[in-house]
Amino acid sequence: MNHFAPSILSADFAHLKEDIDATVRGGTDYLHVDVMDGVFVPSISFGMPVLKCIRKATDLFLDVHLMITKPERYVEEFVKSGADLVTVHLETLENPKEVLEQIRAQGVKVGLAINPETPAEEIKPYLPYIDMALVMTVHPGFGGQSYIPECTEKISQIAGWIKEMDLSVDLEVDGGVKLDNVEMVLENGANVIVAGSAVFAGDIEKNTREFMDILKK
Repeated sequence: MNHFAPSILSADFAHLKEDIDATVRGGTDYLHVDVMDGVFVPSISFGMPVLKCIRKATDLFLDVHLMITKPERYVEEFVKSGADLVTVHLETLENPKEVLEQIRAQGVKVGLAINPETPAEEIKPYLPYIDMALVMTVHPGFGGQSYIPECTEKISQIAGWIKEMDLSVDLEVDGGVKLDNVEMVLENGANVIVAGSAVFAGDIEKNTREFMDILKK
């Protein structure tokens, strides 16, 4: 099943609930929450207090993407704050399996992300321990970047391994996905699509609905 996860990093935080409600009217079922620490990635975004407010404002599935160093320090707090899925970056983990098990023990879904420069092969051993693999198709830290075409093969590779291993693992793509390239991303095996500026610039409800129409084909 395909899911669409608008990234609130591109939303207007002065009208955050209104923006989220507009994505709901457009038909989305997920919301992507980018947490940045200014260390692993250049930008600083927001943390638990904002997530708690979002959780109060919506029943959407909260897909929380931790772009932070030593994420294991904060897993429990993000779950308490309302995360339904916690994704950590393979590049930040000294003991990946241990951290994935830590997330699982909190009773939420487990995600593992890799950056554009990280070979697909590095995530393969951990696919049996996660619910979602996230392929970054831009360098994380800023919204509005262009999709990196070289990442398409990586999406296809990981999708192939998930099928070969007969795993029930979602494949999410985040970065530069727009209406003109989302079908290509889906055709290569992704089933969870993140979009930020392509949703929140302009008519949010209309933009969301247009993505949803493609995802439902």
